[in-house]
Amino acid sequence: MFFLLFSRIIPRIKKASIGRDSRKSSRARAPAPHNPAPQKTDTRLGRIARLLMDNATVVVSGTKIADEIGTSRSEVWRLVQQLRTLGVEIAGHSATGYRLKAVPDLLLPDMLAPFLKGTIFGQEIHHYYKIGSTNSEAMESASAGAPEGSVFVAEEQTAGRGRGAHHWDSAPSAGIYCSVVLRPALPPSEALILSLAAGLAVQAAVQQVDSRVLPDLKWPNDLVIEGKKFCGILTEMNSEATRVRYIVVGIGINVNQAGFPGDLREAATSLRLATGTEWSRVELCAALLKSLDREYRDLLQKVGARDSILERFQERSSSARGRQARVEENGGFEGVTEGLDPRGFLQVRTAQGVRTVLSGTVRLK
Repeated sequence: MFFLLFSRIIPRIKKASIGRDSRKSSRARAPAPHNPAPQKTDTRLGRIARLLMDNATVVVSGTKIADEIGTSRSEVWRLVQQLRTLGVEIAGHSATGYRLKAVPDLLLPDMLAPFLKGTIFGQEIHHYYKIGSTNSEAMESASAGAPEGSVFVAEEQTAGRGRGAHHWDSAPSAGIYCSVVLRPALPPSEALILSLAAGLAVQAAVQQVDSRVLPDLKWPNDLVIEGKKFCGILTEMNSEATRVRYIVVGIGINVNQAGFPGDLREAATSLRLATGTEWSRVELCAALLKSLDREYRDLLQKVGARDSILERFQERSSSARGRQARVEENGGFEGVTEGLDPRGFLQVRTAQGVRTVLSGTVRLK
């Protein structure tokens, strides 16, 4: 899971990030654990799951599956066992064949790709059973030449990154832990606008799945329901002084968590806790990526899209205007939020006049 931390952009620096996070958030207090080698998921797992879904009313023989994916029946049995350990309900065995008992809710490429046709995110989807941080993996891959639209998604993070060494609680197969690589023809100063657009994309995706849920956008990187955080965004980039080489947008969403450990209980929620029902992570992740694709294309191609992002963010954020706030920046100051400036930074009216928040933590009262 992720947070957004805005820092100054140094010419030709290798990496920078934008935004901030608040202390009371769905992150643990302990330092992030060691980042282990990513456990990338065998792509054949998704092919088997998709094959069984496409033949949901019949039993599919191990021989047919083996022929379809180009392997042996014994290897099919091993892969089916691996799918079962991931929570996929598959009936049968190698002698009689296999049948899905329920549609799997794994974020496998073969599960997501059919929903993403026509977007920039449908071609390069990398799935991990366990990873340290999808953002770290995406940044390394982008540096090595990963194409725009590459998606990195994990069932579990062991070192999900926020500000500094803060660690996000990433329960296995309960949330969406997703990072995408973008290569926009934009100056580094526009990166904050892209992050605000990502927040709008999350909000739109949630409402597409359940129109009764209206998440609140908390500037610049959080989404909350009834004051509790369920989503955070981390945007990192590699840039020169005047151009972006690549940007990684990481989005973490608490989806089906039934509870949170320790002090997170008062600050964090999930869509399941907020609505009382389980959500399809595949449906929500696909809706998110489609929404992000629309926001991104509009930002690059449509006249006035930038202003639209700022206007919509302010309209859909209870924290952007009229809220008493304390900003922990330059010694700290207090005031009332007064919307966003043309660059997307929060403005706060104080007794001394309007001040612009560039990087400080904002605490709403």
